[in-house]
Amino acid sequence: MGERVNAAVAATAPAAEIAPPAVERGCALVTGASRGIGAAIARGLAADGWRVAIGYRDGADEAAAVADRIRAAGGAVATLAADVADPDAADLLCAGAERELGLPVLALVNNAGIRVDALSPQIADADWQAVLDVNLSAAFRLTRRALRPMLRARCGRIVNIASVVGQRANPGQASYAASKAGLVAFTKTVAAEVARRSVTVNAVAPGLIETDMTAGLSGELLAAVPARRPGTPDEVAACVRFLVSPQAGYVTGSLLTVDGGLSA
Repeated sequence: MGERVNAAVAATAPAAEIAPPAVERGCALVTGASRGIGAAIARGLAADGWRVAIGYRDGADEAAAVADRIRAAGGAVATLAADVADPDAADLLCAGAERELGLPVLALVNNAGIRVDALSPQIADADWQAVLDVNLSAAFRLTRRALRPMLRARCGRIVNIASVVGQRANPGQASYAASKAGLVAFTKTVAAEVARRSVTVNAVAPGLIETDMTAGLSGELLAAVPARRPGTPDEVAACVRFLVSPQAGYVTGSLLTVDGGLSA
């Protein structure tokens, strides 16, 4: 009897529409991808089959080197120069990726970031604003622009690169911490807004990672890391690759910390 009921239900249920994977329908845009974590993410997504747009502000030669490495491995890639602090950059980058790679942006990694370290009483207004413009406002504008094709396609992945500093105090980095904490809150809110359209929005919070940006942050911070070593850009990229993958379709509004136990 149970088998007949199940068969009847199956016969009356509408056939499921099987859409091709996002990697076949869209491209990936990674900001701040000329070096460090961003470059590792771009290479990783290309290895997963994505056509990748490398966004960068400085370091044209470095961006070209990352692109050459991706092409040598058989990947499709474009390099796009823009200052994400510019309000027009979001449209320039997304439109450029669409033009150069021939597909809408269905994976966005907001990785571009800057630090201007100082104790709170010494932070200049211009420095505070510069950090928020790059680390938080740019992510907002890029997300807003990228959501257009994602919502139409009912498919998309957004990953924001936050920081353990947004959850754990590090004196001298008030502006950086505020921008990254804001990015996490932004991530969670947007995730709740677009989940019904099968678009996921998550954040990754690296701790002490070996990059140019963290060159002056070892010492006491490294001693506080239970793993007793800095992480690598590829270790952060591996987490982003998972969040962009089909296997992470039910993961949204989450913060994945990659810090060797620093925030444990």
